[in-house]
Amino acid sequence: MLNTALQAPRRKPAEYDSILTWIVTALLSIGLVMVYSASIATAEAGRYTGHQAAYYLLRHGLFMAIGLVCAVIAFQVPTQTWQKYAPLLFVAGVVLLILVLIPGIGKSVNGSRRWLSLMVFNLQPSEMMKFFAVIYAADYAVRKGAVRESFFKSFAPMATVMALVGILLLLEPDMGAFVVICVVAMGTLWLGGFNLKVFLGLAVVLPLAFAALIFSSEYRTQRVLGFLDPWADPYGKGYQLSHALIAFGRGEWLGVGLGGSMEKLFYLPEAHTDFLLAVIAEELGLVGVSAVLLLFAWLIVRAFSIGRHAAMSDRLYAALVAQGIAVWLGVQAMINIGVNMGVLPTKGLTLPFLSFGGSGLVMNLVAVAVLLRIDYENRRVARGLPI
Repeated sequence: MLNTALQAPRRKPAEYDSILTWIVTALLSIGLVMVYSASIATAEAGRYTGHQAAYYLLRHGLFMAIGLVCAVIAFQVPTQTWQKYAPLLFVAGVVLLILVLIPGIGKSVNGSRRWLSLMVFNLQPSEMMKFFAVIYAADYAVRKGAVRESFFKSFAPMATVMALVGILLLLEPDMGAFVVICVVAMGTLWLGGFNLKVFLGLAVVLPLAFAALIFSSEYRTQRVLGFLDPWADPYGKGYQLSHALIAFGRGEWLGVGLGGSMEKLFYLPEAHTDFLLAVIAEELGLVGVSAVLLLFAWLIVRAFSIGRHAAMSDRLYAALVAQGIAVWLGVQAMINIGVNMGVLPTKGLTLPFLSFGGSGLVMNLVAVAVLLRIDYENRRVARGLPI
């Protein structure tokens, strides 16, 4: 009996983080179902959709398939390769942001010029820039590690670069993407151990800078005023938020049932994109919203855990990339959730992995693939294998 037990084959060590994979799979599955539910009425009524109820579902499924293919390719790329080409990819992202602003090249929708038309679908460079900002900020933090205590040698160059990106994004305008990219860059430098005094100064300067940006633009000012009291003008500047809050109120504990939302019937704008969580709240109730929140919290914890294990094996760049992705996805999810719940002013940011959108979904999946690659390398390093 003892010999038989000793001869039993040992279980092969896992090559990747299966928990992270299942979390993302759950989010994608919820997103696929809810995008279909939230978009049926809009698709049936739209001329350019061919009055097909499954129009957005099919496109979302196609984007998901493209994202999974890109994710498989991204998983094959070693972390060192991302570090090598990080500056070049960041420059390419800046070029794309410039192209968006050129009339005849950039495509304008609802007064915003954020897309490049690729015939079959529209490419949104700001979504790509979020990922490029993560890998570039991590590379920058590693390169400037020796002078991290110097303001002019470490922080000032990154601040200048982020200011350039911010100007390009505000010209689109896309303040939501600017906020996410800014937080990602600053968060990565913070995690990289840069001077604490600089970040204490930022805690004072950045809120003032964002306040200046808000009140320098009429439409941003109106959004903030609508956020402060949506019921003061429920048919004007408070329209989106008031209907999102109605959706949350109707959902109560268990929701009105899948497909039973009333707000998605041309009351709630962008129901399948920016305000998908409001539809989830109405149809699945507090239970559905709580499930989404727990999945995102679990995702962020796993990402930081992967980063911590990379740091423990002296792989600083990989650690900062993993933690930067955690900051990116966490902050964007938090802003979208806050907007839907009326905690934050309305911003054009989608809910990662769930909302309808091509470029955003593809880049979210690429980010997860990079996370899985870092975890894969962590496991091989721990076993003394080459990566």
